[in-house]
Amino acid sequence: MYKKYIKRFLDIVFSGMGMLLLSWVYLIVAIIVAVALGRPILYSQERIGKNGKPFRLYKFRSMTNAKDENGQLLDEQERLTKVGALLRSLSIDELPELWSIFKGEMSIVGPRPLPTYYGPYFTEEEFKRHNVRGGLIPPDSLSYKAYTTYEEQFKYEVDYAENVSFLLDLKVIISTFYVIFLRIKTDYGSDFDRPHLSIYRKDMNIEHGTNENEEVIKV
Repeated sequence: MYKKYIKRFLDIVFSGMGMLLLSWVYLIVAIIVAVALGRPILYSQERIGKNGKPFRLYKFRSMTNAKDENGQLLDEQERLTKVGALLRSLSIDELPELWSIFKGEMSIVGPRPLPTYYGPYFTEEEFKRHNVRGGLIPPDSLSYKAYTTYEEQFKYEVDYAENVSFLLDLKVIISTFYVIFLRIKTDYGSDFDRPHLSIYRKDMNIEHGTNENEEVIKV
């Protein structure tokens, strides 16, 4: 009952209330991003949604568009500003995702929606994380760590997808407050530089499985 009906109802109610109550925060952050980073104010990227269906996710921009002499974008850490790092540490950059939750593309709690080009690099077991909607608040906060490896993250997410409940959602939300505190303390926004899954799996020489949804989620 909770997984099929109540969870979605709560997503609609709380995401709608959140957007209304935080409208002033959206305005202030938009002005700060416009002044510090310029336009566009929002960053968007195609992500993997429930059952492998792609959707477009929006965040407040945290990096500049600085390029090298060949016109190529610099590495992410070189384009990340102090303002962007702070937005990431506080997770303020993710506030626009409330709209995705309201529309039904995401949930308040759920696995992190990852880029579509990560699709071929999930194992068959890890792909089970896509049996539920991706979330604004990820299950790996239950690790009580500011940083998690991909293996740790996926383990928590698959377990979540297979055991969704109100109590589990509540535990994830509560643990997130502690994780945000840790991220601020450890300067997560500017210090954490995890490689993309596609690069990580190749560098670690980890074999990845294929799945029937691969054609849907490949760019």
